[in-house]
Amino acid sequence: MPDIVVMFFLLGLLAGILRSDLTIPKAAYDTLSLLLMLTIGLKGGMALHGNLSWQLVPELGSVILIGALFPLVLYPVLRSLVRLSSADSASLAAHYGSASAGTFAVALAYAESMQLTIGAEVTLYLVMLELPAIMVALAIYRWRQSDGPKTSQSALWHETLTNRGVVLLAGGVLIGYMYGPQQGSAVTELFTNAFKGVLALFLLEMGLTAAETLNRISLRYWRVICFALITPVVLAVCGVFTGIWLGLPDGSILILASLTASASYIAAPVAIRTAIPQADIGLSLLAALGITFPLNVLVGIPLYLQFIQWLH
Repeated sequence: MPDIVVMFFLLGLLAGILRSDLTIPKAAYDTLSLLLMLTIGLKGGMALHGNLSWQLVPELGSVILIGALFPLVLYPVLRSLVRLSSADSASLAAHYGSASAGTFAVALAYAESMQLTIGAEVTLYLVMLELPAIMVALAIYRWRQSDGPKTSQSALWHETLTNRGVVLLAGGVLIGYMYGPQQGSAVTELFTNAFKGVLALFLLEMGLTAAETLNRISLRYWRVICFALITPVVLAVCGVFTGIWLGLPDGSILILASLTASASYIAAPVAIRTAIPQADIGLSLLAALGITFPLNVLVGIPLYLQFIQWLH
């Protein structure tokens, strides 16, 4: 059976498809997403407490390199095979080069339930895949577009770095690292003990949102649909082989593969909406949230683990 938190996603998806009147108030969703990202950061920071060393530099550098390379590969594919405009190609390249905090949370919960060994630094993967992918995708778009509205580099960096997801993840990591699991337990235990409960409610909303997004699907989007189904598997394989090459434990490889297979639907839309107003954000969310997120949550993560174990 799938992990219990996945069942909440299926419940939301089914309710949305059946056009139920079930809704999650926007204020509640915002609170859940804030709690989820802060808790992920705190868990990662506490795991890093006393374990941070220079030996992590090659590993984290490789993750940054992946985040920068994926948009360079995806952009020409989106332009030539999927046949999207330059703006939409850059947008999807940013979304798929980046990573999903929701997918990370599900992969982390799944790895913990399978009692896999997980490196203390895995939360940093999320941040280090997010930023380079967005910046490289936007740089490609600027290079391809000699005219049109411009966004200053400083404004772009400010928008990306001060995004609430980045602030909460990075801040949570820093606080968790400073205080550790013991000294800060009076506060951190409240978040970490409620992690799966918050994740379940977050996935319920994601199921409802995915169902709403799927209502946009039509045959004219068949190339985007194929891209959203095939790309995660290809990128996950890249993540698996990178993790094996780095000598990571199975839990860390699974999380890296799940992140490389995922697509951002929080940080990337904010940055793209500001820097590329011509891009159809709805199209990117259709692919990222309507297709790729359910694919990873429902079948992808367990399949990636089976592939890792088969290789070993």
